[in-house]
Amino acid sequence: MPVNSLQSLHEYGTSVWYDNINREMLKSGELARLMKEWGLRGITSNPTIFDNAISAGTAYDAQIKQLQPQGLSTDSIFEELALQDIGEAADLFRPLYDASGGNDGFVSIEVSPLLAANTEGTIKEGNRLFERLARPNIMIKVPGTAEGLPAVYALLENGVHVNITLLFSVENYVSVAKTYVEALRARAARGLPIDKLRSVASFFVSRVDSVVDKRLEQIAAESASTDKAKGDLALSLRGKFGIANSRLAYQHFLQIFYGPNFAELKAQGGVPQRPLWASTGVKNPNYRDTMYVEELVGKEIVNTMPHATCAAFADHGSATVEVSKSIEKDVTGAKALQHQLLALGVDLPQLMEELQTDGVKKFAESFQSLNATIAKKLV
Repeated sequence: MPVNSLQSLHEYGTSVWYDNINREMLKSGELARLMKEWGLRGITSNPTIFDNAISAGTAYDAQIKQLQPQGLSTDSIFEELALQDIGEAADLFRPLYDASGGNDGFVSIEVSPLLAANTEGTIKEGNRLFERLARPNIMIKVPGTAEGLPAVYALLENGVHVNITLLFSVENYVSVAKTYVEALRARAARGLPIDKLRSVASFFVSRVDSVVDKRLEQIAAESASTDKAKGDLALSLRGKFGIANSRLAYQHFLQIFYGPNFAELKAQGGVPQRPLWASTGVKNPNYRDTMYVEELVGKEIVNTMPHATCAAFADHGSATVEVSKSIEKDVTGAKALQHQLLALGVDLPQLMEELQTDGVKKFAESFQSLNATIAKKLV
């Protein structure tokens, strides 16, 4: 069978993870089929994905009714539903995990977003979920917030694989990468193995363009009668910063993990924490539907994609030698774009901070929504 563009990404060092999970695709064999046809090498999940899955039909109703007599809270019922799906998916990906030397084949589950501001609660929850699932190819998702980073450190030091999510700014990414390095260093100092520990840093892309584009359009509107050239420039920069921002983050990845500071840990078996491009579904219909894949290809990268993006890239995405190192393309231009935006009055640090705060809030709302869905099914 000919290799499609999505499968070809692995040849260039980019692993395709699937940003979706539901019980129907597990039971029907669809996920196994997509693993083969699309070359999927892992799965990410979040409260919104589970909310959509549980509310969409009746696939979970039988287990909910089975759990009802136990008097469990809706939170606890959701946990049982999610753990079953995550566990089955992890078992499906286990052969790939083994064959890849523990680099791929991971399935991610997020700690409750209601714990986002609770460091100790996140640590306890992360350890508990990892122990309950009892599989080596589980990643625990923790937001890369100020309260989340100490939890990330503690979990990693305890040997838990961690997917740090909701990263938008380069500065936040650097903090996350350094937290991983320090956690490995702490384990090594205690004589604990570091060769099996894995982590990814989930850096969001399309959401960045959405908010920056909105601000650029505001600037253009404000400048319409006073400075048309400024307004035209603002509009011409739409749809560019999400990719540029990711490329700047990747430069720090190279500096941190391929520089002298990581060499000692690498000699002890430590591996780099890969950047994971998240939010790679295009939200603006005027943009090419595969742009957040084609423009971010390179070595030691994960790109987690929703179903529609996977399908689009498999159908008409470009995975050629020309795009094989697209993540390293025009770094000078990415820096120049950042300066242009700041000069125009786009407060990038504030926007990135607001995106993270809003991301935590949206996941919490999805978590509350799915609890309400479960409550209705219990009636």
